[in-house]
Amino acid sequence: MKLYSISVLTATTDSQVVCLAAEYDLTSFGYFQRSSVQEFMGFFSKTIAERTKTGQRESVEENNYVFFSHARIEGLTGIIIADSEYPQRVAFSLINKILDEFLIKFPKDTWNPKTIHFPELKTHLIKYQDPKEGDQIMKVQEQLDETKKVMNKTMESLLQRGERLDDLIDRSRDISFQSKAFYKQAKKTNSCCTIC
Repeated sequence: MKLYSISVLTATTDSQVVCLAAEYDLTSFGYFQRSSVQEFMGFFSKTIAERTKTGQRESVEENNYVFFSHARIEGLTGIIIADSEYPQRVAFSLINKILDEFLIKFPKDTWNPKTIHFPELKTHLIKYQDPKEGDQIMKVQEQLDETKKVMNKTMESLLQRGERLDDLIDRSRDISFQSKAFYKQAKKTNSCCTIC
């Protein structure tokens, strides 16, 4: 699971989509590919932002990438680009969180892409590389899965111990039966001869 990009965009008065803030993690791409990949991601983010209707959430798959988009009534659109394994619920909750923080920090009359500095995007991009870190429900689910595995191992070992106990009980019955047979045989053997 990998996050590649987080962007905050808005439409201008002439319906042009403008990127207000963006952050990219392109370390998984070759050095000479990074600028082309970033350009592609920026272009695709703007295209998806243009096509996402206000109040809607969308996810668009392209090759091994998923573009998560949420257009809010305030005029902002959040775009996350991730690989196809990244959980949708985590992506959309991250978009909401980022857009909320952005609206608190920057009132609508200050939305100028040249003056906006939003370092929180980088922090979120790093933190949410592991979706379990940012999403408590996934974290709890992982802990439950681990507990379930431990319980299953414990139950298996108890069953194996139970089988071993059953084997021991059967063996002790066999030994008990053999010792009784030995005693009877010894008594018969000793009865024919008396030692004085």
